[in-house]
Parts: sequence; C-alpha cells; structure tokens
Amino acid sequence: MRYLKLHVGDAALVELDANQIRSRRITLYDGPVESVLLRDLGPFEVPTRLYGQVWTSGPQVVIRWYEAHPPDGDKVPICAVARLSEDQMRKRPESKPGTAILDGSVASAVVVNAFR
Repeated sequence: MRYLKLHVGDAALVELDANQIRSRRITLYDGPVESVLLRDLGPFEVPTRLYGQVWTSGPQVVIRWYEAHPPDGDKVPICAVARLSEDQMRKRPESKPGTAILDGSVASAVVVNAFR
C-alpha cells in the first residue's frame, strides 16, 4: 500500500454496489461485489471500481476489497474494508439468510494493513 502512497486509515466514499447506485435501500448478497469510488482515494480517481467480497452472516455486513481498477489503468491489489459508524452497516431485520438489506448505498472504503 505504501507503494501506492496509501496509508492505513485513508478513506473515501464509495457506492457499495455498482448495480444499485443512489438507492435508498440496497440488498447485498454473499459473494463478489463491484463498488465505485465517489471520491478520490490516493492515486485512484473517480470512478475507479473496487472489487471484493461481501459476507452477510452476522448482524452487520462485512465488505473487503482486494482490487482497484482505475478507468485508465490496470487492476491493482488493495486492502480496504467498508465502514460506517452508528450501526449503519447493520442489516435490516427483514434480511433473509445470505442477504443484507441496508438503508443506503454509500459507505467509506478504509485502507487497512491486513484483513482480520
């Protein structure tokens, strides 16, 4: 990450699912996800795509991004997670197994040094 001039804690807003942009309520599914940067993140400019994985088994959604694909460049490995405060990544009670219904489509992509 240092090579990209990204540091632990660097963050930018993202649309969690490129197929549900600007939705008031979105449904995420266990498995791969394609997200879109809404703000620049280090060398990655809007609308860089972030590729990662979604897990919905707990009370909150977990999203980890492994790869960034800038609009004019090659895919680059990254290490970032989705974060929002005040339980905003918490699934709605009507979420079925394997899915997570969230109130809103935007979160922060935060750079981390490893997935835990």
